[in-house]
Amino acid sequence: MKVCHVNLASGYHGGENQTLTLIKHQIALGYQLTVVANPKSPFADAIRKLDCRLVLAKNYFQAHGKSVTQGCQLIHVHEGRAIYWALIQHKLHSIPYIVTRRIDNKLKKKWLANIAYHNASAAIGLSNEIVARIKEAYPDLTTYKIPSSPVSYPVQQQQVAQIREQFNDKFLIIHAANMLKHKGFDVTIQAARELESQYPQLHFALLGDGKERENLQQQAQGLTNLSFMGKQSNMGDWFNAADLMVHPSYSEGLGSVILEGLHAGLTAVASRAGGIPDIVEDGVSGLLITPGDSQALAKAIVDIEQNQDLRERLIAGAQHKLKDFYIEHTAMLYQDIYQKVS
Repeated sequence: MKVCHVNLASGYHGGENQTLTLIKHQIALGYQLTVVANPKSPFADAIRKLDCRLVLAKNYFQAHGKSVTQGCQLIHVHEGRAIYWALIQHKLHSIPYIVTRRIDNKLKKKWLANIAYHNASAAIGLSNEIVARIKEAYPDLTTYKIPSSPVSYPVQQQQVAQIREQFNDKFLIIHAANMLKHKGFDVTIQAARELESQYPQLHFALLGDGKERENLQQQAQGLTNLSFMGKQSNMGDWFNAADLMVHPSYSEGLGSVILEGLHAGLTAVASRAGGIPDIVEDGVSGLLITPGDSQALAKAIVDIEQNQDLRERLIAGAQHKLKDFYIEHTAMLYQDIYQKVS
């Protein structure tokens, strides 16, 4: 198949990583791909290394020649600004487009967004929560649910050993995300405070950076069982060094980092928010807490640390759950939609 993927984000986060995973798999399947990307993005740099055509566009007004999508059966949109690029290309050259939506926020029905969604052939949400949001805003739009897929990272055992040694082989709990308010780092910090004196064998490592970091560091002042480690590029090493992942977000489209952690063999304690319950089935593939409940998070951490049987059962449950998320499965779901649309 011939498909044009569009992602105009200037940064590189979970959505770009997921887009790249799908593109790599489609190339392996023999797809002929065109990718429209922002020249400032690391995503564009990654696309340059692949066997596909790269078209650069700083914004959605650029790169609208007919040749860009000539021969393509459809456009696949992967982030908010890209839908407007697809709309313009559709109006100019009559090529259909579909939209993958990755966040569980309520859709803002502004005039241009209304036009863009009404002209889309289909919309895909990563989770039940996102699909519900799309249907709420655009009930007549054809919608599907296709989750993200776990990404595998390289592991260097020497680096894993160094991480373990750095924390004196304590029970290592990681929280990995951009440091934004909705990611729930404040809940993790409060749980660490509640556990500090009674459970000295536990240590929390916060992996990430962002505009909330300074505020979070102030909240964590005085804690000896918690470390700010910054954004990490070697997540495979951290997943292997850690004993548990926590992700107490207040909202979440799906939670791709949870998928990655589970895929690496961790279990997770996460919040019952957004699309997280699509991944973490309470008591089966992890433990769920109410958003904002640091006491429940602290209790769940202790339960897993002190009950090896529970931990092993949750890890096994997570591995079974992941079967519905692997790229081999989700890529075929996308292919079915492509064929229906084109």
